[in-house]
Amino acid sequence: MADLNIPSAPVIDGARHLHSGKVRDLYELPGGDLLMVASDRISIFDFVLDTTIPDKGEILTRMSLWWFGQLADLVPNHVISTDVPDVVRGRAVVCERLAMYPVECVARGYLTGSGLIDYRASGEVCGVSLPAGLEDGSRLPAPIFTPATKADLGDHDENVSYDAVAATIGADRAAELRDLTLAVYARAEGIARERGIILADTKLEFGARPDGTTVLGDEVLTPDSSRFWPAAEWSPGRTQASYDKQIVRNWALSPESGWDRASGEAPPPLPPEVVERTRSRYVEAYELLTGETF
Repeated sequence: MADLNIPSAPVIDGARHLHSGKVRDLYELPGGDLLMVASDRISIFDFVLDTTIPDKGEILTRMSLWWFGQLADLVPNHVISTDVPDVVRGRAVVCERLAMYPVECVARGYLTGSGLIDYRASGEVCGVSLPAGLEDGSRLPAPIFTPATKADLGDHDENVSYDAVAATIGADRAAELRDLTLAVYARAEGIARERGIILADTKLEFGARPDGTTVLGDEVLTPDSSRFWPAAEWSPGRTQASYDKQIVRNWALSPESGWDRASGEAPPPLPPEVVERTRSRYVEAYELLTGETF
């Protein structure tokens, strides 16, 4: 497990800190509702970097709220209110406490990342057979549901088969999560395409209310949980240009950074120009998708 080096969560009057992840801090409010705060932290290769990306938390929060609105007729979401303490205003939401399902619900419309690695090894992704001859960035014949286990912080999520999900949460729930995931992806892929962006894949998280209703939680369709590519630059057979933290990964792996990924040490602080380029890509994705100015 990598040393995540997550900074201490801010103290928020009247809220009890419960948990900190790579990007988000979770608090309990009086009455039992949760306060989910998106920080400006950025992580690569399971390290949380010392350098932050200004405004990232607010961009992620605004983008999730916009997407929740676009999906409201497909699935309920966990957001109760955006009336939050001033110290985290703009980067936090009050949300329901859900019993989260122990599965990362991933939809892929294009082949890349861990899916590409699996495909090259077996011709399949999460047990789904795919045609021969696909390349990095190839569009799939139809979107596929490729679930993963939720890993502990610092560990990688592990791709699993649909049957493994059904064995964990039951056949009916597994089918519901698969169908919801693919429905959300289809809606979002169409919206993004109209705006000149390819939604290559996305990761969703669902939970259950006490009455059993399945609810979309966490963040949704942000550059941290999805791969967004400029449609005009899409060209299978190579790594695609993207609207996410690939800029940071590329810099860390370049000779310029002086970092050895095999060393076990955290990457060095980011140069100001890498920070600004990364922030600009997040802002660009937000503005293109929502039509709003950040």
